[in-house]
Amino acid sequence: MKLSQYEYPFSDELIARDPAMNRDEARLMVLHRKTGEIEHKMFKDALSYFSSGDTFVFNDTKVFPARLSGNKEKTGAIIDIFLLRELNSEQFLWDVLVTPARKIRIGNKLYFGEDDSLVAEVIDNTTSRGRTLRFLYDGEHSEFKELLYKLGKTPLPNWIREEPTEEDAEMYQTIFAKNEGAVVAPSAGMHFSKHMMKRMEIKGINQSFLTLHAGMGNYCNIDVEDLTKFKLHSENMIITENTAAQINKTKENCKRVCAVGTTVMRALETTVTTKGSVTEFEGWTNKYIMPPYDFTVADSMITNFHKPKSIQMIMISAFAGYDKLMNAYKVAIEEGYKFDAYGDAMLIL
Repeated sequence: MKLSQYEYPFSDELIARDPAMNRDEARLMVLHRKTGEIEHKMFKDALSYFSSGDTFVFNDTKVFPARLSGNKEKTGAIIDIFLLRELNSEQFLWDVLVTPARKIRIGNKLYFGEDDSLVAEVIDNTTSRGRTLRFLYDGEHSEFKELLYKLGKTPLPNWIREEPTEEDAEMYQTIFAKNEGAVVAPSAGMHFSKHMMKRMEIKGINQSFLTLHAGMGNYCNIDVEDLTKFKLHSENMIITENTAAQINKTKENCKRVCAVGTTVMRALETTVTTKGSVTEFEGWTNKYIMPPYDFTVADSMITNFHKPKSIQMIMISAFAGYDKLMNAYKVAIEEGYKFDAYGDAMLIL
């Protein structure tokens, strides 16, 4: 497969600027892999395709307020910081992206907050945009984190909105978000409401949770035409013994396993054994899936509609089938479906 094969007529008008008023009332396209048949539903109708004993696997990662805006010492130049991950809690070290990067050098100090309540020093250049910051803080780590997150903003993609709102802090998050560490929300899971989760319980559909802290690599541009030469950034993930056991039991009983989102699908395929079972896991994954690929765990998945040439679109084509997915995207555009994190959803069976 070549990158150019994942092009389609895309315009900014396709991007959803706001989520559905009620999480489970986004539109839902149902794509049947065997026949290519397409149905048009509401998201809350998704449960009608599943029965007692089936298992939905969710990503319970929690997005933290990773965007900071500060000023450079002496010049006062505005510098935007995107927190990627904490490297050392005792030394207050963080891996970050800096914009504009050309203005920042090792040794520069950055000031955050109206009263310069937080100060950081650049101690390393890692990439053209990446830096390592040491926050100069004398208090407890818990107090530092509280201040850092108070000054930070929701890391909503800037193509949706340049300045995130208070509503974004709640809506750019799943209702079951638990384990903090993501800078990109698992958007497929954002469609699930409390009411829908309760309906799942009543129907006897299992809910299993894993954690994969989605990073900025999910938004990176693929810069090679030959997809076999692309490398995905590593992300931290956890699958507990209980989650693995629940998924394996579902498979043994010949019931459906539905992966809610591409992060879940990658996590499951990271840990699967040659016998097709999921194992307990804690560590890092850079699992990259492209056609052709034999999926061994999930037999259905929920996803959003993604941008052309995106990592997610390529992975989904391996599951749905390239021709069927491209036709589904053509239909989605014709039918006015909304794309990206706040957009509509697709159920692939």
